[in-house]
Amino acid sequence: MPVVALKEYVGVARDRVENFNGKQLIYASWDHHLLFAAPFLLCLPPQTSFAELLETALKPLLLADPDAALIDWHNITWLKGNQPWVPDFAASLAANGIRHKDQLRFQTPGLNTVCAVS
Repeated sequence: MPVVALKEYVGVARDRVENFNGKQLIYASWDHHLLFAAPFLLCLPPQTSFAELLETALKPLLLADPDAALIDWHNITWLKGNQPWVPDFAASLAANGIRHKDQLRFQTPGLNTVCAVS
């Protein structure tokens, strides 16, 4: 059914980076591991190192998966924005080119205790 507006509608995006007090949103997901139904949403400062993102934000969220302890973080496939990517673990998120609302995905072939058929 068509809708007729009585006045001009002006949408205001509330998830702009300016609204996060110096932090940014980052989506992270583990491909083919359906124990986690959607990407994790992390809110971190851009100066956070990639290693710190893993240790303090991502690893604790993955503990529910029996394969989590077996992940070799330096030998997995990373994707940023659906493109193959190699992070610099010592560099900051900003130096790694990770921006507000970017999606990071990782793949761990061989680790499939709780995963979708691949």
